[in-house]
Amino acid sequence: MVKICCIGAGYVGGPTMAVIALKCPAIEVAVVDISVARITAWNSDQLPIYEPGLEDIVKQCRGMNLFFSTEVEKHVSEADIIFVSVNTPTKTRGLGAGKAADLTYWESAARMKADVSKNDKIVVEKSTVPVKTAEAIEKILTHNSKGIKYQILSNPEFLAEGTAIEDLFKPDRVLIGGRDTPEGQKAIQALKEVYAHWVPEENIICTNLWSAELSKLAANAFLAQRISSVNAMSALCEATGADVTQVSHAVGKDTRIGPKFLNASVGFGGSCFQKDILNLVYICECNGLKEVANYWKQVIKVNDYQKNRFVNRIVSSMFNTVSGKKIAILGFAFKKDTGDTRETPAIDVCKGLLGDNAHLSIYDPQVTEHQIQKDLSMNKLDWDHPIHLQPMSPTVMKQLNVVWDAYEATKGAHGLCLLTEWDEFKTLDFKKIYDNMQKPAFVFDGRNIVDVQKLREIGFIVYSIGKRLDGWLKDMPAVA
Repeated sequence: MVKICCIGAGYVGGPTMAVIALKCPAIEVAVVDISVARITAWNSDQLPIYEPGLEDIVKQCRGMNLFFSTEVEKHVSEADIIFVSVNTPTKTRGLGAGKAADLTYWESAARMKADVSKNDKIVVEKSTVPVKTAEAIEKILTHNSKGIKYQILSNPEFLAEGTAIEDLFKPDRVLIGGRDTPEGQKAIQALKEVYAHWVPEENIICTNLWSAELSKLAANAFLAQRISSVNAMSALCEATGADVTQVSHAVGKDTRIGPKFLNASVGFGGSCFQKDILNLVYICECNGLKEVANYWKQVIKVNDYQKNRFVNRIVSSMFNTVSGKKIAILGFAFKKDTGDTRETPAIDVCKGLLGDNAHLSIYDPQVTEHQIQKDLSMNKLDWDHPIHLQPMSPTVMKQLNVVWDAYEATKGAHGLCLLTEWDEFKTLDFKKIYDNMQKPAFVFDGRNIVDVQKLREIGFIVYSIGKRLDGWLKDMPAVA
């Protein structure tokens, strides 16, 4: 029986290995992590991450050919194929701080593999890593090999949180990069055979190592660029009276462009986009490509501009102050159908409002009060470091209240902000909400999910990104 081990039981490792176990019943899959709490959760009825469809798969395979364990060295030693899905956070100090990826955990995993391995192994990069990481890992393993042979492959993930299981079941492509040697090609074929259990062969792309590593960074940079492009256009739409939804629809009909990732919003979030672009910027700078680095920096600058513009719009609309006012925040996760809050725009929006002494009442169907408190207590980039390096007991903010009902969050509020596009927010009784709010009552739609005209008829003053402004708002411009 082929044995697979995945180091790292997070958003990538857990779902990916669960689907491999489901689709390949003859393969034994072990997911290992040093976090006892995380592994305990994977072995319980309350999984550590929320992803539609994941729970059913885990329950079906767990204990059969899918195992979650803290016995890292044991499973690494026994495995034929080792996926590495550990954190590659952005460095917060030293050379490349604020841009370069920190490969401390990757290097530690490589040295551990070299210490415990007793047979030849295929090592698969699953984390998003800088170009040439495979070469560095290869050197570590080769110089500590004790006669054991390793083949390094790059197999970046292209999952979208909220649809991860669907993406794993029907991927538009599986990318495998390896060495152009007989041993390297044999390793590529071995991994290809795993995916071939359910992925059509034409959707499995094989490249060299460097192309596979760079393709992941490039894909995320291109997607983030599209979001920043439409968000930049949303500011112009508001200034001219155009409707960004109509503009993006017209642009998306061009077959050379297409409609995806053209929804204007308060900004992009998630664990990958900003981190990967910063990494790309650093690689460009290291290779003397200053103009290319500046180009990609601008994608992040526009994203920051959009979040700042949203906060400024809220404050300027409400008589230039939100001090002492209750603002309801509906949605804290960075997108619907996930509890992930990494780099969510809600953090910057909430911090901006708290900075003006607003009182926040927050509701999200999948994010806990502890997580919200912690996110608003952390410094930038701290979220991607191990749990023991994050705030253990976040400072409880007197200006912050987390509730478990949208109507409770909005009761007595001066304004409400929609920051995550949860489906339940589209069907709220806004007349009931309006009746229970302070007047004038404001709605700031950061996801363009409400019927603006209907809400205005109810009596709300509505700001929806990239849409025609209320007369009230035109007289109170937001200066970002």
